[in-house]
Amino acid sequence: MTSPPERVGPDGADPRVVRAADTLAEASRTAMPCAPVRTLFAEGDVDAAYEVQRLNVRRALDGGRRLTGRKIGLTSPAVQRQLGVDQPDFGALFADMEIRDGGRVPTGVLLQPKVEAEVAFVLGADLPASDCTAAGVLRATEYALPALEIVDSRVAGWDISIVDTVADNASSGLYVLGRTPVPLGGLDLPTLTMTMTRGGEEVSRGTGADCLGSPLEAAAWLASALAAVGDPLCAGDVVLTGALGPMAPAAPGDRFRTDIDGLGSVQVEFAAEGTANAAATEGESR
Repeated sequence: MTSPPERVGPDGADPRVVRAADTLAEASRTAMPCAPVRTLFAEGDVDAAYEVQRLNVRRALDGGRRLTGRKIGLTSPAVQRQLGVDQPDFGALFADMEIRDGGRVPTGVLLQPKVEAEVAFVLGADLPASDCTAAGVLRATEYALPALEIVDSRVAGWDISIVDTVADNASSGLYVLGRTPVPLGGLDLPTLTMTMTRGGEEVSRGTGADCLGSPLEAAAWLASALAAVGDPLCAGDVVLTGALGPMAPAAPGDRFRTDIDGLGSVQVEFAAEGTANAAATEGESR
């Protein structure tokens, strides 16, 4: 007779959740992309995917990493089309994921990076309500910055569904923030225009409206979702509000820059192969 399946893994979680978390963590540790983890779960089981994400976030915190905020993914229709998904998601940001403006991404720290341009908020107040509004985000935000998010996937060939990307911490990699804080009061966020270049050639264009209608609306969605699971956004958190346009693949030696009306510019370089790695990935304290 077949034995019943194990019900609780070593972390107190569903063994399928533990297996998926271990698979993604091993891919990150070895820099060897893995097969999709969606095959472990029912089709479209986003709740299970978030359990995988939470398990690896908890392990990261237990290992000494410091949480600095959250990222929203899959806000742009163009990015949703690129990845074949139809809803936003979120992931965690850690201090060791931040690269200074104009800094260099060392070789070997990412598996298959892509770059997208975003508006970042830094909060000056908590957002504890599960029915947060754009007005609530506006009141709570201390300032905004232009940002580049360098997304990555531990899943080979970016062969992902919504389950894979959620489990993989929303396909997070690194992020870069601009240097000059801008109050939100004078900005019309939906009409902001963004251009992103790679080596001086335009590779992405979009507006604030391409991010769930407005970065404020995207951040309100995130705040509500996190509050609903008892993990609300707090004062001091960085919020990457989501892509304003299509993402672009990055290769060694590439230099990316984005310009966002009213917010300024931010840029990052990818080290050429064979270049000595500088300590450019250390996050600056906020």
